[in-house]
This record gives sequence, structure tokens and C-alpha cells, in this order.
Amino acid sequence: DSEGGLYLCMNTFLGFGREHLERHYRKTGHCVYLHLKRHVIEKVPGASGGALPKRRNAKLFLDLETNGDLSSDDFEYEDEAKLVIFPDHYEISLPNIEELPALVTIACDALLSAKSPYRKQVPDSWEEELQASKHAKTLVQLDNGVRIPPSGWKCSKCDLRENLWLNLTDGSVLCGKWFFDGSGGNGHAMEHYKETGYPLAVKLGTITPDGADVYSFDEEEPVLDPHIAKHLAHFGIDMLQMPVTENGLRDNDIKPRVSEWEVIQEAGVKLKPMYGPGYTGMKNLGNSCYLNAVMQAIFSIPEFQRAYVGNLPRIFDYSPLDPTQDFNTQMAKLGHGLLSGQYSKPPMKSELIEQVMKEEHKPQHNGISPRMFKALISKGHTEFSSNRQQDAQEFFLHLINLVERNPVGSENPSDVFRFLVEERTQCCQSRKVRYTERVDYIMQLPVAMEAATNKEELIAYELKRREAEAARRPPPELVRAKIPFSACLQAFSEPNNVEDFWSSALQAKSAGVKTSRFASFPEYLVVQIKKFTFGLDWIPKKLDVSVDMPDFLDISHLRARGLQPGEEELPDIAPPIVIPDDPKALDIDESAVMQLAEMGFPLEACRKAVYYTGNLGAEVAFNWIVAHMEEPDFAEPLVIPAFGEVASSGDAVFRADGLDNQPSEEIVAIIISMGFQRNLAIQALKATNNNLERALEWIFSHPELEEESDPALDVMNAENNANANILAETGSEGPRIKDGSGRYELFGFISHMGTSTMSGHYVCHLKKEGRWVIYNDLRVCASERPPKDLGYIYFYHRIPS
Repeated sequence: DSEGGLYLCMNTFLGFGREHLERHYRKTGHCVYLHLKRHVIEKVPGASGGALPKRRNAKLFLDLETNGDLSSDDFEYEDEAKLVIFPDHYEISLPNIEELPALVTIACDALLSAKSPYRKQVPDSWEEELQASKHAKTLVQLDNGVRIPPSGWKCSKCDLRENLWLNLTDGSVLCGKWFFDGSGGNGHAMEHYKETGYPLAVKLGTITPDGADVYSFDEEEPVLDPHIAKHLAHFGIDMLQMPVTENGLRDNDIKPRVSEWEVIQEAGVKLKPMYGPGYTGMKNLGNSCYLNAVMQAIFSIPEFQRAYVGNLPRIFDYSPLDPTQDFNTQMAKLGHGLLSGQYSKPPMKSELIEQVMKEEHKPQHNGISPRMFKALISKGHTEFSSNRQQDAQEFFLHLINLVERNPVGSENPSDVFRFLVEERTQCCQSRKVRYTERVDYIMQLPVAMEAATNKEELIAYELKRREAEAARRPPPELVRAKIPFSACLQAFSEPNNVEDFWSSALQAKSAGVKTSRFASFPEYLVVQIKKFTFGLDWIPKKLDVSVDMPDFLDISHLRARGLQPGEEELPDIAPPIVIPDDPKALDIDESAVMQLAEMGFPLEACRKAVYYTGNLGAEVAFNWIVAHMEEPDFAEPLVIPAFGEVASSGDAVFRADGLDNQPSEEIVAIIISMGFQRNLAIQALKATNNNLERALEWIFSHPELEEESDPALDVMNAENNANANILAETGSEGPRIKDGSGRYELFGFISHMGTSTMSGHYVCHLKKEGRWVIYNDLRVCASERPPKDLGYIYFYHRIPS
């Protein structure tokens, strides 16, 4: 509310505009509100050349939800605060010691002096510039032959595999300190420093081409190590042997990567800005371009528009007391910001003329800043809650998971992406087969490098590059591998070897092959080109290739056929589960973990699957994932049970019916006593990990489920998972799918620039109203040369039959 300011409820500390204030009062009965109003004093030139104040109201959330910049020297602020008492709207100006009780005065003062929650999202470490360690230049490294592998680390003094630190003097890998919330480690890295005096350590998992997290035990703070490349190379980690330039690129990458950045962002071409509904930009919050690109693509899909923006009044009316923690409220708010056109308005003619006359250009206050949305969806997620760059594909799957867990009405918009994959596994020795189905949301296409059509050019380029490197000359102009899309599709459809395949026909491990086909075709097909891989030298490599992605795609020939005449099925016998007497003695097969992680599953879930299936291979672990992926702690870190707890923990883990998440009868009875049905109570508790307070909020935020509740429902149906609304429309069990033809048309793609998913930049191209548009954070322009061959994730919609 640009005129009314912000009303802060003194009971819940939630903020409201004037138009929602009455509804909140009627809904909660809370009657005391702190009214905050900010006036911006704009300085205008005076007669003497100084500045005269010109007062005007500031738009609420201008610096929060839009890209307004009121922090320049051209503006000053004047804040006004009042206490408003309902129902009579009685106002008391602040401060007012005489008229208010001391407790109320203290509470108001604390709120007015509190730090903005938006600024709290940025860690203090980002606000303070790190200093170079005094030990970096003179650090002595022991020549003890230690070499650090690219994965599979664990503390040398315990079995922890998280929060590990590499001591830069002797190469010891040790766990970090224990934190009050139970996370962290056992403090062995600190103990090692106290014993040896070796001062510097780098956190494993943070090493990127841009640097790493370094801590000085002696200086007791995070530090910079200007010689980190040399120090890491001493232990065989040579990914930083090339100096890093200001834009995060290695010297020998400058020319190729600048070219990629120019092509994808269409640099050097005058692009026409686009304004209006559906052409709203999003502010980059610091390496959040992956989020911006994915959300632009998501809200270009009609089903998501209807589910959130179309239902916005109902979602807002039934939002919980704390809407900042409600996924559907934040999705509706973001969708409205992108599609309403309120934050994408062309400059007025008078403003343009003024800019031309003054020969200056002031950026328009267009676009939205998704701070609250990012804070919510990244809550509790180690990677997405950080300010580091992330993989857009991983974020897409994370978003879909949240959509599944937070149903909005009877329609689940993520249904449009869901499809069934039929996997045919054959034992090479017995020739028997097994057919299984799994749900997926992305078609991952391998890059068929061997099928490049310009091999001679690539060989010549590589020779010139090596010669230039040896002679210290600038590298030659980049030659990018040209890969036919048909070759990638062929590689997808070919059989793959199954490592550590356990044959139920032989009751032993054997060689096996697997082929994948579509048991159903989704309404919207998401295709990922698997450009990223890891080398043994720790370098997260990106395959710099050009793939001729088609505008029209037909994958009908990949339709699954099921068991064929003459094929004999493998016996339905589960492999023996072997868990050692001491569970901590079991090493996890990291190769199987990586196989599962490449399918898009969370890393911690993959580790748990491999551990609890006794290292019997990726296929057996995959079956565990399918049986447990709906559990609330599915992606939580693996907690290895203590000695003597194996039987009970193991039994709970292998139960696929979800009873390990069964809420207690006592907590169910509390909710039932409030007038809710038993099945709704169980559903709410399962959706909130058996938290009573959150379960009640969940029920209030899903009134449509309360209305649909039937006390006569069977108890087993009532105890299904919280995503019961995704069952097939026919009433049969299983995920709801929207099968149809396998013919598609391209309508969008997300491109990545940089050497790895941990660095670089994402942009999105979407086809709207018959033309391509580029969404580059806040910049939204008509695209002149959409680089469809350099994309990373492609979005296709089905062509009606």
C-alpha cells in the first residue's frame, strides 16, 4: 500500500497492508498494531546550488519486492510510527512514554530498532571482507606423499563424512566443530591444530574454480589464502593451478567463455525491452539467477498460472497466520508479480525526454525481488539456502517436490511434468528380464561426443591450443563440438551396463543391462542435456558443445512395450540384506551413490539407499529410493545407528508402508478433539513431520481438504501420504499422469554460462506470442538470436493430436 504504509501485528509480528488489516483482525481478534510509514525526502536543487527537501510517500516494499534504489545520495528518509488499537482505530503516536505502559513502550522500541529480516538473510560473512591470513605466505607443507581423492572422504579419527576440513600443512582430513543444534562434527580438526600447531584448513566441498572456504585456527576466523592454488596442488588438487580472473574464469578460459557469454546473452545486439504482463524481470539476489530462470519458465505454463495466480484470492484468504512460511502463498505472490504487469511498465515519455536532454539514463524501478520466496523454499536446504551458484536442474526438482508436498486445491500443476519410465533389466547370463516402472520429471540426454560432426576441426583446434599454451601465446578461436540431437537421443535409448547387478535367477551377482522407455508421455517434456561431469583432477568440467535441438520433437518410438512374447521374467526374490555387526564398519560404495545422484536424487538420500541395501549396487539402492522417497526425512543426512541399534533401525528403514512416520495416537487425539476428522489429522501430521503446531497451520491452510473429508473413509486410505491428491483421476492407485502423444514443440530453454554449475550465470529464453524473449534477471527483451543449440534445460509442450 503506497499510501497506507505497513501494519505490524504485535501478537504475531506479521506485516500487512491496509487492505488486509481488517481481515486479519476479524480472523485473529488481535487488536494492537504498529503502524509504520516511511516518507522519502527527495533532494531537489535549490537556488544556491544546495539541495532542498521534497517530501513524498515511499512505496511499501519498494526496496524489498521491486528493484527500486532509494539508497543513493539523492534521497533521505523520514519514518513515522504509530500504535493502532482495534476495533476503534485509535492511534497513538510514538514515542509516547506518558500514555503507554512500560512493557508496550519497550516492545515498540525493540521492533523499531530491529534489523530488517531481508538483511538478515545475507550472512554476516558476506558483509565483512575477509582478510588474508598471516600464515598463507609462509605456510610450510609436509612432503609426506598425501594425495586427496575427489570424493569418498571421511574423518581420519572418526567416521563422519560431513563438515570435513583438509589441513593444508600435512593433508589430514578431519571433522569440524560440534554445533549447539547437534550438527557439525566432533572437533577433531581443532584437536589436531592444538596437537601440531598447523594453522590453516580448507573445507572439503567448497573448493571451486573461484576459491574455497579457508579457516585459520590461530587467528580464529575465516581467512583468505592468496596461495590456495599452490597449497591445494601440493595434495594433488590442481583445479586452481591457473590464476582466477575477476569474473571467476581461468586465464586459458577467457576467450572461449567470453564467447559463450556473448552468444547466450545476445551481447552486441541491440535488444528491444519488453514490458507488461508476463514480461517482468527478477532481481539477482547474489547467484540466484538459477532460481530466476526456472521460475520464469514455470510461470509461463498455464497450469501453474491457474493453480497459483488464478487461485490467488482463495490462497490469500486461507493463508496461515504466518504467510511468510506458506509455500502456496509465496508461489501465488511471486506468480502475481511476474504476470500482473504491475512491475513491468515502460518509462513515461516525459522521463525519456528528460533522460535524453540530460544525457543520462536512470534505471526503471521494474522487476521484483524474490527474497521472501527464496528464503522459504531454501529453508533447511544446505545448498539452496547459501549464496553460492546452484544447478538449475536440481532446483527444478526441488521445486517440484515442494509443489507435490503442498497441494493447492484439487489440481496439482506438477502433473504436467510427471511421466512413467519403464526400465527393462536383463541378466546377461540367464537372459531373463525384469520390468519396473518409476516416476520421473526430466528426460536426461547424454552428450554423444563420439558423434561430433566436426572432428577434424576439433583435432586441429586442440593442436593449436596446446602449441599456444606451450609458447605462452593467446589461445586460438574456440571450436565447439557440434553434436547431432539424433545421436543424443540414440545414446539415451541404448542399453546401459548395470554395475554390481544381482541376478535373482542366479542368486548371485552377474552382468546386467538396462534400457529405459516411456511408459507415458507428459504434457510438458523437460529435457536436460547432461553437459556437466567431474574429472579425477577435481575439476567440475562442462562439455562445451553445440546440440542442434529441434523445434519439433517426436519421441513416439520410445514408447514402452512391456513384457514381450518369449521373454521370461526374473524371479521376484529380494537380495539378501547384509548389515555388519558394527554398522559403522560398512564403507559406502561411492560409485553407486554417484550413479543415483546423476538421476537427480538428493545426495544424502542416495547415500542412505546404498548404505541400507548393503552395497549391493545401484539397482537395489534405486528400489529403496522408490519405496522411501515420500518420507519427510528422505533427503536428511544419513545417521548411522549406534552399535546394538542395527536391528530396530534396519527394520524401520526397510518398511515401505511408511509406518515409521506414523504419528502417535495421543497427538492425533488432540487434533480430533478440536473437531477435525481422523484422516485429516493424520494427513496433516505426516505432512509436517508430526509437529502439532505446524499440523494445525497445515489444516487451516488447506480448507478444501477439510471440506472433502469423509469420516467413513477406510483407515488405510486415510493413512496414505500427504500427497493423496495426486492419485489418478480414475481412482486407481499410483501417480496421476497425463499421457498422450509423443510429439512436442519447443517453447523455452535455460542456458548456462561458465565452467561448472557451481559458478557462472543462467538466462532463460521463452517463446511468447510467436516470438522469442530473453529473461536475463531484471532485463527482459525481445530475442534476436536465441541460442537454441547452447541450452542446458529445454521445455517442450505436447502438440495436440
